[in-house]
Amino acid sequence: MKAICWQGKKDLRCEVVPDPIIEDPKDAIIRVTSTCICGSDLHLRNGLVPTMCLGDVLGHEPMGEVVEVGPEARAGGLNVGDRVVVPFQMICGECEQCLAGNFSVCQVTNRNAHLAKAFFGDTTAGLFGYSHITGGYAGGQAEYMRVPYAASTVVKVPHTGEDEKYLFLSDILPTGWQAAKFADIQPSDTVAVWGCGPVGLFTIQSAIVQGARRVIAIDDVPERLAVAQRLGAEILDRSQVNVIAALKEMTGGHGPEKCIDAVGIEAHGPTPVLQMIDRVQVALKLETERPVALREAIMACKSAGTVSIPGVYGGMSNMIPMGALMNKGLTIRTGQTHVKRWTDDLLQRIDSGEIDPTFVVTHTEPLGRAPEMYGLFNDKKDGCIKVVLKP
Repeated sequence: MKAICWQGKKDLRCEVVPDPIIEDPKDAIIRVTSTCICGSDLHLRNGLVPTMCLGDVLGHEPMGEVVEVGPEARAGGLNVGDRVVVPFQMICGECEQCLAGNFSVCQVTNRNAHLAKAFFGDTTAGLFGYSHITGGYAGGQAEYMRVPYAASTVVKVPHTGEDEKYLFLSDILPTGWQAAKFADIQPSDTVAVWGCGPVGLFTIQSAIVQGARRVIAIDDVPERLAVAQRLGAEILDRSQVNVIAALKEMTGGHGPEKCIDAVGIEAHGPTPVLQMIDRVQVALKLETERPVALREAIMACKSAGTVSIPGVYGGMSNMIPMGALMNKGLTIRTGQTHVKRWTDDLLQRIDSGEIDPTFVVTHTEPLGRAPEMYGLFNDKKDGCIKVVLKP
């Protein structure tokens, strides 16, 4: 089968690899009908996530049709012919964390839990297509994929309706929803969202649905700001203003009650000097990421407010304003998304028409064009916001 394989920094290739097979009674094989390039995939492309190996198959936002089922997966209610979305994390459904709804830190599914514990202090769930820290599982930018713990992991969706109606239940829609939920939005709140990429846009949509009084979107890409504005957000072009000063001015001098960092590891600096400092520190391995949006969110947030962080971070960050965080009494909520905590609710909202996720798609391309589309998405060219790939 064809799959998108990592062969080094900025070196992704469409290659022929062996078809997946059932390896465990809990497995299922999915024929992928649609898959995506995620913003966090760019961190892999750009060499910012350790423990990638040559030939690793990428992708963690797929959906498709079940074509083969192991006996335990079948006993769990999964059948050949089911149409499913595959969340980016696999879950056992039975461990302490799964029973608490903390699916992204399932204690069972990461077969390289020792690596995760060495990096993070405890394990995460196993993730598809996202380095050997999270299990080294082949991802879904492929014609077929093996899904371990299939019955407890996948989300069954109706057989009718275009893939794009349900595809984003794999990651970015529940990620935006959780980001807003973790902000504990009240009807009187102003919510500021850093980043108008796919996760940021779904965060904006979610904050509005969850009842925020105002949502302010921050970015410097005109077409992304335009989409945020169409969703109902006020917009700030960070290339034209001092973001913190502008937010203070818009909120009576105190800042937004809720601030959400939907950018993460590869943010751009507010000034050329600070951006260069971050880049130098990353090059010297004094830090592993550029937490520009997080710094701004902490400094901008109103005292006793909440900073929610769906943006991906992987290692060590410098110059975090801990004094502001502590002295203003801010609450921090973060974590990889507990996808299945939210999917039943979101599926109902999609089918009722309350949420239409399809607005985010700007490019639909064959799987073989993925390496080229990664570059387009990374460079924010041709109005690229979300790429859907068709194997």
